[in-house]
Amino acid sequence: MRADLEREARRLRGRLVDQLVDDGLPLDPGWRAAFEDVPRHAFLPWLFEQLTNGRWTLITEDDPEWLRTVYRNRVAVTQLDGDESRRESARAGPVVGTPTCSSSMPAIMAIMLDALDVRTGDSVLEIGAGTGYNAALMCHRLGEHRVTTIDVDPAIAARAAKHLAACGFHPTCAAADGARGYPANAPYDRVLGTCSVSTIPLAWVEQTAPGGHIVTTLNRQIGAGLIKLVPDGERHATGRVLAEDGRFMPLRAHRGPNVNDLVDRVRGAQAPQRPTDLTATRLLRSAEQFEFFAGLMLPHVIAWSGAHGDTWLAHPDGSWACYSRHSVREGGPRELWSIAEAAHEQWRALDQPPRERFGLTVGPEGQEFWLDRPDSPHRWPLD
Repeated sequence: MRADLEREARRLRGRLVDQLVDDGLPLDPGWRAAFEDVPRHAFLPWLFEQLTNGRWTLITEDDPEWLRTVYRNRVAVTQLDGDESRRESARAGPVVGTPTCSSSMPAIMAIMLDALDVRTGDSVLEIGAGTGYNAALMCHRLGEHRVTTIDVDPAIAARAAKHLAACGFHPTCAAADGARGYPANAPYDRVLGTCSVSTIPLAWVEQTAPGGHIVTTLNRQIGAGLIKLVPDGERHATGRVLAEDGRFMPLRAHRGPNVNDLVDRVRGAQAPQRPTDLTATRLLRSAEQFEFFAGLMLPHVIAWSGAHGDTWLAHPDGSWACYSRHSVREGGPRELWSIAEAAHEQWRALDQPPRERFGLTVGPEGQEFWLDRPDSPHRWPLD
């Protein structure tokens, strides 16, 4: 029976890799071999699947759809609310919760691993061990002694180490605060953040060898995405926003405002309605070129869909806006939709730059985005 499962798993892995290649994902021979050989199911003995009502149901190895679910090109959630007991509760039926650990979508893993641009002999620090699957791919490519993976949650780190060992990999796998990096094995040639960050931890810059690469994602609901930085050995790093979009759970120390708190704060808010030409789709859909620029002007703003098909924005300072059918209401200390409209006009005046025209400079003095070149007159703080 076990042999049948492994044969079927290898077939499904091959099909997944073929899908990634057909979709144009960057898989060089080394990464393709890793995806074909490393068994993702060994790292996902269970996962949570979200139902249409928003609740989460538990899928385990005993479920007939488990293996096919594991090898879909989708994120696989493995923890809710930072609470291991949620899994036991879900055995009795669907539960509510917020994802706090997962195995990333294989497509975004392929994009980020390609962006690392690893070479034989490179050492890598991964921030966010998760299930251990991504670390296993890097062990396959670089060798286990060149890989360090850490997670702030001791239970997650221990489980990742167990999964890795079961597959024959024994990298450094430790429970540690990702914001501080892992100085014990520094310097690293590459640092990979598989969690999103609000600002780039200076520890990552300091622990990366000069000329190395840092690849991570931004913790911004509006204007998130992948970035790649090159440290200079003097506590500074410069890099670019990548064309590919990427959205990850935040580093726990970088969690933003609680969406439910903001929803409760503005529920029932009233203000006069006015027409607007800026649609919620243009503002918020990541496939729209404007969305990244909008995020520069709306830091810390949260968006969600209301009960009547409307779209809400809110900021912790009490500012809010509600869009519906080409009209908007807004209130609080700042008019968020008006800020977005002004941003759209500025974006058009700048020749509608896509996200890959932006870069980022990081140092002890601060962190800021710029357009096209580091000495650009167009600059925005990362905060």
